[in-house]
Amino acid sequence: MTTPRTEHLVLTGVLTAEQAAQTVRGILAVQRADGAIPWFRGHHLDPWDHTEAAMALDAAGEHDAAGRAYEWLARHQNDDGSWYAAYADGAFDDVTDRGRETNFCAYIAVGTWHHYLATGDDTFLDRMWPTVYAAMEYVLELQQPGGQIGWKREDDGTAVGDALLTGSSSIHHALRCALAIAEEREEPQPDWELAVGALRHAIRRHPERFLDKDRYSMDWYYPVLGGALTGTEAVERIEKGWDRFVVPGLGVRCVVPNPWVTGGESAELALALWAVGESDRALEILQSIQHLRDARTGLYWTGYVFDAEAVWPEELTSWTAGSLLLAVAALGGDEATCAVFSGDRLPTGLDPDCCS
Repeated sequence: MTTPRTEHLVLTGVLTAEQAAQTVRGILAVQRADGAIPWFRGHHLDPWDHTEAAMALDAAGEHDAAGRAYEWLARHQNDDGSWYAAYADGAFDDVTDRGRETNFCAYIAVGTWHHYLATGDDTFLDRMWPTVYAAMEYVLELQQPGGQIGWKREDDGTAVGDALLTGSSSIHHALRCALAIAEEREEPQPDWELAVGALRHAIRRHPERFLDKDRYSMDWYYPVLGGALTGTEAVERIEKGWDRFVVPGLGVRCVVPNPWVTGGESAELALALWAVGESDRALEILQSIQHLRDARTGLYWTGYVFDAEAVWPEELTSWTAGSLLLAVAALGGDEATCAVFSGDRLPTGLDPDCCS
C-alpha cells in the first residue's frame, strides 16, 4: 500500500496529515482486489458511491486504486449502458437491486473526467470513452419532454418517468463532464448539449417537473452542487434553506424534521458552499461533523441522531469518507477536484432560458 498524498488534505479542525492518510487507508481497506468499492465490506456497492470513493482516492494520489475502480465499472457495464443499483459486497454476479438508476449511471462521467484531470492519462480517457458514451446514451433515453430525467428503469425494462431533483442535478453535472470529455477527444455531441441545456432550464425554472422531496436536504443544495444554479441564484437558495437544514455544531439534517444529521450530506453541502465562494462556512460545516469520525479506522459514521445522542446507523461508509475528502481537497486547492466542482473547464451557456 502506498503512502497517500495528503498535503492538500490538511484542514484546521478537520484533518491532520496523519488523519487524512488514515482515512484514505480506510477506503483502500474497503476496496476489493478487483477494484470494487462497496459501502463497507459485507454491504452492497452502488455505482454512484463507488465512484465518489474512487474520486477521493484520486484526490489523495492513489491513482492506481482509483483506476481499478473505474475499470470495474467498464468491465461490468450492462449492454444498454447501465449498471444495476446494488451489488452484494461489490460482487458483479450477485445483484441485489436490479433497477438501473439514471443518476447512478451518469456519475461515471464525473469520475472519469476527475481521474483524467488528476493524471493527464490520455490512454485512460480513450479506454473509458465507450463506457461513458454508452452510460450517457442510456441516461438520456429517459429524458422527459420538459428536460428532467426519469428516475430509472425497472428490471423488466419499464421506464420510470418521475424525476428526482437531486438525481437530475447530479446528472446535469455528469453531462457537463461528459461533454468536457467529448471536447477533449474532439468528438462533439450536439445532442448532449441540447439535453443538458433543457435539463438545466427545468432545474432552474420548473420545480413542478420533479417529485416533491422538499423535506430532503439534498434537494436543497444539489442544484447548486450540480452547477445548475450559480451566482446570486445559488447563494439565495443556500440562504433560504440554511436554518431549516443546518444544525449548528452537528452538521446537516438528512430530512426535516428528523433529528438526524449525516456526514455525506454535510460534506456535500460544504462542497456546494465552496463552489459559491463560501469557504469559511464550508470549513465550519466540515469541522462540525468530526464527531462522526471513528478514530480506529479513520472512516466516518453515516449519521447521528442528536436527540438520542446515538450513532445511527452503525456503519462506517466509504462514500461518507470519500465525500469528506473531496470537500477538504477542494478547500485545499487540489487542481482536479477544484476544476470538477467549480465548473472550470466545463461547458457553459447551455441553458435555453427562452424555453417555456
